Amino acid sequence: MTNHWNDIQHTDCALIIGANPAENHPISMKFVQKAKERGATVISADPRYTRTSTQAHIYAPFRSGTDIPLIGGLIHYAIENDLIHKEYVVNYTNASFLVNEDYQFNDGIFSGYDENSRSYDQSTWTFQTDEDGNILKDETLQHPRSVYQLMKEHYSRYDVDTVCSVTGTPKEDFLKMAEAFCATGQVGKSGTIMYAMGTTQHTVGSQNVRAYGLIQLLLGNIGVPGGGVNAMRGECNVQGSTDMALLFHILPGYLPAPTGTERHKDLASYNKNETPHGGWWNNRPKYLVSLLKAWYGDAATKENDFLYDYLPKNSRNSSHISLFEAMYDGDIKGMLVWGQNPIVGGPNTTKEQKAMENLDWLVAIDLWETETAAFWKQKAGSNPESINTEVFMLPACGPYEKEGAVTNSSRWKQFRWKALEPKGEAKADAWICHNLAKRVKKLYQGDNSTKGNIINALNWSFGDGDYPSNDLINREINGYDLTTGKTVLNFTQLQDDGTTSCGNWIYSGVYPDAGPDEEKNRAKDRDNKDTGMENYLNWSFAWPLNRRILYNRASADLNGQPWSDDKKVIWWDGETWANSYDVPDFAAVKAPGTPAEPGAPALAGHSGDDPFIMNAHGHGGLFAPMNDGPFPEHYEPYESPVPNAFSSVDLNPAVVIWTGDYNEKGDRSQFPIVVTTYRLTEHWQSGSMTRNLEWLSELQGHMFVELSEELAEEKGIKNKDKVVISSARGEIEAYAMVTKRFKPYTIRGEKVHHIGMPWHWGYMGITTGAIANTLTPHIGDANTMIPEYKAFLGDVRRAD
Repeated sequence: MTNHWNDIQHTDCALIIGANPAENHPISMKFVQKAKERGATVISADPRYTRTSTQAHIYAPFRSGTDIPLIGGLIHYAIENDLIHKEYVVNYTNASFLVNEDYQFNDGIFSGYDENSRSYDQSTWTFQTDEDGNILKDETLQHPRSVYQLMKEHYSRYDVDTVCSVTGTPKEDFLKMAEAFCATGQVGKSGTIMYAMGTTQHTVGSQNVRAYGLIQLLLGNIGVPGGGVNAMRGECNVQGSTDMALLFHILPGYLPAPTGTERHKDLASYNKNETPHGGWWNNRPKYLVSLLKAWYGDAATKENDFLYDYLPKNSRNSSHISLFEAMYDGDIKGMLVWGQNPIVGGPNTTKEQKAMENLDWLVAIDLWETETAAFWKQKAGSNPESINTEVFMLPACGPYEKEGAVTNSSRWKQFRWKALEPKGEAKADAWICHNLAKRVKKLYQGDNSTKGNIINALNWSFGDGDYPSNDLINREINGYDLTTGKTVLNFTQLQDDGTTSCGNWIYSGVYPDAGPDEEKNRAKDRDNKDTGMENYLNWSFAWPLNRRILYNRASADLNGQPWSDDKKVIWWDGETWANSYDVPDFAAVKAPGTPAEPGAPALAGHSGDDPFIMNAHGHGGLFAPMNDGPFPEHYEPYESPVPNAFSSVDLNPAVVIWTGDYNEKGDRSQFPIVVTTYRLTEHWQSGSMTRNLEWLSELQGHMFVELSEELAEEKGIKNKDKVVISSARGEIEAYAMVTKRFKPYTIRGEKVHHIGMPWHWGYMGITTGAIANTLTPHIGDANTMIPEYKAFLGDVRRAD
């Protein structure tokens, strides 16, 4: 989330796509409504007419899986109608950069593609440079090899008629949306994009978000109040969990996880290959060494590469789908499931349940016995006599029975005090983790094997009691100077020589300049005084450096003056940026016009006019490498009712395809209906918590499928009929909800029906029902491997 919840009220146009905040993020709608009261236009782009749609000025229906055509159409519209914020685009993006002459795009494929490995060699996706290594530019944006002209050519195919024929959006609705949102490219205006899982859970999910970034850069909407690309998280700490690296491919603070390749064979190789020549990521060695010192303490020294060798190295794809495929193949024999319920929440749950039958042991940590913990029971459709898995159930605390911090979508880390004592033997997550680590370390005392040395080297210094010290945890996260024992002020003080320790560099500053016996936890800040533009800088702590709007240097022109007094967040007063309403971003500590120092690290390598300093060149990336291309390109979902209209390549050519048992792919001749899943207000995630509460179970007690009146008539289905929904993976029963909220689409001259269902139900709890993810496939995004829950093929019929 580039901006934050309060900031949404400053937008002139809110494009809500792939999300239903009125129902699933209701507090965020408070700020959408404030913007609306101030005259902002609200657009709801969604396959289903939702509660959010009822609050919108414009509703633009579109078929699941066609975000890129929809946004590509906006890009085309903005360029062709000269609606871009040209001063912003020229100065703050890489639109003027000249691209390698060997870069090409032809019939859905970018240059460098290897069909056998289903991957790209990205060596042609580079910029032209002079003999000194400086990027060649054309600030008139007319050069045919400029990013701008290549992008213009790429999206010339995304004209209104073609886009609407693919998305199914009525042309008049698309044009209303395009006119309203692209109007925010006017100097002094801003538009925000709000999205959620409807955007990301696709085989092109990452490129969907990239497409949002492209249109926002073209319109000058990144870094400004009321602008940005803003992800609405589905849980209170999704942001914090990814920040802390609960993903297989990163370490805390989004440091790339080392792999077992030659590129990462030792610390020097890692630093050489993962540290760019310029940009703030030039500091990566400081953050990694400080992390190693946090994890391994005195055992990590310069002489032993700070125990870099002890870091686990990724030798395989360890995403969710890949883990369950490996489990099915017998390669994984034990699993600890902590606050998750993959039997309901994972894709292709029949295969995932079969995979779990191959486990020797399973530990489930949760408030109630979940479907995953009970996968072996007869009510799960299993034969307990044939399953040898030993299952352990550890009772966990609810959120009000423990203390600690969570980080919300706004990147705000907020401390939560314990409200009541836990019931029975339930323990907090921190207690479980702390005691598990201490007991494992005790088991390996005196063990001089490689495994023993790694575990014994682990620096676990969060107190001697049963419950870890919250202050000691925060000291480690913030980082401290090992020569003085005081916490560092922020990450600018971290070093790569072993004199600093830091558990997560992006949070450095949350516990600043404190000695061993002091507490300065900024996550506990609760001053609700408006510090300007309702940023509330003394309420909680926002990473990085308590900044509320990322890239906010872009909110001012080259002279450091805000594009508009109404959108004033930081400004240069002739001497400093310090009197601004927000914490100026990294490059903004330099005066406007200050030249870069070629080859210099970090800030010195940028001019005072570079807003996007995480990029080596300091500019927003309209052209940027991803696993599946430098520009977002439309590919149909894994299962689609129509062939691709933009090329002969139907499926994203860089996705991993799993075959074998239970991985059947649906054919449009058997399964002609587009199916998607969504959430309800009354239930949360897999329903583990809410379906065990009486009131919520009464409010939403039955699994249902939503279908249009037209489809119901074709199928002879009436409201409340019991129906069967099927896909290539299986079938489930649910009650029919016949509604006007879905309408048939006309896709390239063909009628295509669309249905949707919630995914909260399972076979445990007070209210039970069929598992929607029985129907979803094992296929994921080409970059993150997030499953494609939101667009697959199925059919529906009346139950016998």
